[in-house]
Amino acid sequence: MAQLMAARRAVRDATAGSREMADARGRVNDAKVALGERGTPWWNDGAPDYNRHLVRNTPYAEWYADLQEALP
Repeated sequence: MAQLMAARRAVRDATAGSREMADARGRVNDAKVALGERGTPWWNDGAPDYNRHLVRNTPYAEWYADLQEALP
């Protein structure tokens, strides 16, 4: 995370279109890949992906409804 934040600061401080900007953006990408934000997903377990689905249209609908009822 520290490397990502340092790279983002380098992007902020670099001049647009400069070699420093290109290097900083490359460092941001490398850090994001290392953190698992980009690149091949390491968490792929073959389960269906319910990201970007309304919870009512997923197998979690009943759990979520129960959770909402339990809240004050």
